[in-house]
Amino acid sequence: MQRKLLSEAFHTKALRFRFSPKCSCNYVRTVTVEAGEGHDHMYRDVPQSPKSKSERKPYVTPMKILIQRAKVEKEARKAQPCRMLEERPDNGLLVPELVNVAHQVYRSREILLSGLSKLVKKFPVQRCRYCSEIHIGQTGHEIRTCMGTNSGSRDATHVWKRGGTHDVICFPNCFHLNDRVGKPRVGHDERNTIRRIPAILELCVQAGVDLDQYPTKRRTKPVYSIEGRIVDFESVVKMEESERDVEINSATAEDSVKNIFQLDCKVLSQIQPEPVEEKSLRGLSILTLKSWFEMISGAKKIMEKYKVHTCGYCPEVQVGPKGHKVRKCKASKHQTRNGLHAWQEATIDDIVGPNYVWHVPDLSGPPLVNNLKRFYGKAPAVVELCVHGGAPIPDEYRSMMRLDVVSPNRDEVDLVT
Repeated sequence: MQRKLLSEAFHTKALRFRFSPKCSCNYVRTVTVEAGEGHDHMYRDVPQSPKSKSERKPYVTPMKILIQRAKVEKEARKAQPCRMLEERPDNGLLVPELVNVAHQVYRSREILLSGLSKLVKKFPVQRCRYCSEIHIGQTGHEIRTCMGTNSGSRDATHVWKRGGTHDVICFPNCFHLNDRVGKPRVGHDERNTIRRIPAILELCVQAGVDLDQYPTKRRTKPVYSIEGRIVDFESVVKMEESERDVEINSATAEDSVKNIFQLDCKVLSQIQPEPVEEKSLRGLSILTLKSWFEMISGAKKIMEKYKVHTCGYCPEVQVGPKGHKVRKCKASKHQTRNGLHAWQEATIDDIVGPNYVWHVPDLSGPPLVNNLKRFYGKAPAVVELCVHGGAPIPDEYRSMMRLDVVSPNRDEVDLVT
C-alpha cells in the first residue's frame, strides 16, 4: 500500500525488488519494469540453488489444469471405452514435422561435444572434489559455496581438481524403450537388463532418429485404447503374414538406415570444425555456441509433443508416456513412496544440465573473492567457455553475467563490506 501511494505521489514507475539469499548482507537489486513490456529476460538474475533439498520442483503445468485434464480423459473413456487414438505420437506414430528436428538435435549434440572437447584443451576446467561445482580458468575461485562432504571443516571452501568435457555439460541418463507405446514402463526387476542412454538421445530416437545400437519399434497404423489399456492390432496382423515379407522389410529398413548414417556422416564431415589454432579458435567457439542453441531450441520443440518426466525430488528423468517403476529414489520422503519416484513434467534443464558457473571477465586476473560474490554474475558453462574462446555474448545472458557491474579490487573489500 505504501509503495502504491509513493508511486502515485511522485509519478514513478513500478519497481521490482529481488533479494539474493546468497548474499551475506542485505543487498537489494532494484530494476525498473515498464507495464506491458516483455523485457523480463533482460532482468534475469543469477540462478540460485534450492533453499532446501526437501522442496519439490515447481510444476510446469498448474495442478488445477492437470486435474481437469484427468477428468476429461476419464469421461472420454466412459463415453467410448474402445476407440482408436488419433493424436500423434500417443497413437504410436511419428510426428512428421519433428523428424527433421530430431536429426538436427542429434547432429548438433555431436558437434557440441566435439567442439567442447577441443575448447577444454585450450581453457582448463576446474571441478570440486566433493561437490558438483565447476569453474573455468587456470585456478579455482575462492567463493565458499561447497556443500559436499566435510564442507563444514573446510569452511565451505572448494578443493579443486582438473575437469573435462563431461563436467561442462551434463546429459542425465534414462531407460531406453524398445516400444514406447506398447510397453511404456520399466519394472523394478528389469532395471539391470534394460540399457540406459542419455535422455536427449532417447528423445531423438523416439522422435524419428534410427540407430542400430538402440532399436525401437516403428508403427504404420495407430493403436487402440480399450478402457484405458493400449492394444496393438498391427502386431497380430503381422504375425499372420509370411516370414518372407518380414525379411524383405528388414532388409529395406537396414538399407534406409545405412543411407541415413551415410548422409549424417557427410553432413558432419562438412560441418566438423578444424583443429584448435589461434586463427580458428573464434570460429570453433561460434560454431559450438550455435550448436548449443540449436540443440536446446530443437529439444524444446520435441518436448511439446513427446512427453518427458522427471522426479520432483531427485534428478532422475525418463522419456516416454509414463515414468518407470524402478524403486531407487533416495531423496526426500522416499520412504512414503517405497523408493518410487514422484514423477512430474520435465523441463529442458532436466535433460540438458546447463551447469552454471561464475563469470570471470579476465582469466589471467586474480581469482574471485568470496566477499565480492554479490558483484559477480553467472552463465552456463558452455556459454562461458565459448565466450572466452571469442564467441559474441548472447543477449539472453548479458544480464545474468552482470556485464554492467564493475567489481571492486581485492584491496577495496573492506570499503564495500
